Amino acid sequence: MKSLLTSLIHGRAWHLSLLRIVLLSLLGWGVLRAANPQWTWDLGLTKEWPKTDFSKTLVDPREIESGGPSKDGIPAIDRPRFVSPAEADRWLDAREPVIALEIRGEARAYPLSILIFHEIVNDTVGGTPVAVTFCPLCNASIVFDRRVAGRLLDFGTTGRLRKSDLVMYDRQTESWWQQFTGQGIVGNYAGTRLTQLPSSIVAYADFKAAYPRGQVLSRETGHGRPYGRNPYRGYDRVGDQPFLFRDPADPRLPPMERVIGVAVGATMHIYPFSVLEKTPVINDEVAGRPVAIFSKAGTLSVLDEETIRASRTVPSATAFDRRVAGRSLSFELRDGTIRDRETGSTWNLFGQALEGSLKGQRLVPADSGVHFAFAWLAFNPQSEIYRPAVR
Repeated sequence: MKSLLTSLIHGRAWHLSLLRIVLLSLLGWGVLRAANPQWTWDLGLTKEWPKTDFSKTLVDPREIESGGPSKDGIPAIDRPRFVSPAEADRWLDAREPVIALEIRGEARAYPLSILIFHEIVNDTVGGTPVAVTFCPLCNASIVFDRRVAGRLLDFGTTGRLRKSDLVMYDRQTESWWQQFTGQGIVGNYAGTRLTQLPSSIVAYADFKAAYPRGQVLSRETGHGRPYGRNPYRGYDRVGDQPFLFRDPADPRLPPMERVIGVAVGATMHIYPFSVLEKTPVINDEVAGRPVAIFSKAGTLSVLDEETIRASRTVPSATAFDRRVAGRSLSFELRDGTIRDRETGSTWNLFGQALEGSLKGQRLVPADSGVHFAFAWLAFNPQSEIYRPAVR
């Protein structure tokens, strides 16, 4: 009886010792986790991402969270097919927004009604390998050159978000990239930036008028998706809150207000669409550089009604350096047409002079993009917001 009691006591002591060791280990792991954000990586990630070097990171891993879909759960388009405008007219509303891209005379349109289900198109335009990207949650459409130090990359979706923005990955090293900035944030390419290429969001009708021989991304993507429908119904209503955005929203603008941002070096100005609705053409200076903002009403939102054709319209907006041959021009909207005051030449949303003494001239695109205000200000909090002069 005594030996049995002794063994039970010793057994209990052993279990208590083991429990103490486990608790101390957990406490120590928690301290390390708080002191070093790298410890916050989910241990299961290494199975899903065997190539990713998680020891290299520019951001706190706690800022990166699941958006719901798994890796490649939103499938990129890797073998895009294109059709003529005549064929696209059968299914694409003239008012629908497209990402317009022209490189070395080759022009292509990527309808957001397709990109909303894929977010990335790996393509080659005018001999340049490009990644055409769209993050619906930030309303951010950005085109990148897919080459890094002579190496060709192609991109997919991680299924994760940071500041509500798409986190992409390259399939060659499985490094993670912030779509909004084009910067590698995790893995071998952490700290590397992709080269952004000029592009614009315009109504399909405006693309077709400017590029009648341009090509349009086909709905034959190899994936069965309900193109023409919006899975984010009502998402872009001004006053609503962005999805999985944990930072305090900048109080200067409603979070879901569309803006066009212009960057000249480290100086950034943003132009709210509520201003553009009243002043469709703006002449401004950013860091001493003369810039022009052109806008036009009547483009459908892809983030409003469930059926995109039934959605409300918002402006399209583009931005340019307003110098031509060393001469600074000033623009105005006259009788529904953009004209420069110096020569009276007429211009379109793509910065092309269509009539007048400057016919055939082109304005140089500014480093710009159309996004939701919360996203632009989250990544560029130092931005100055354009306010029209009070008359």
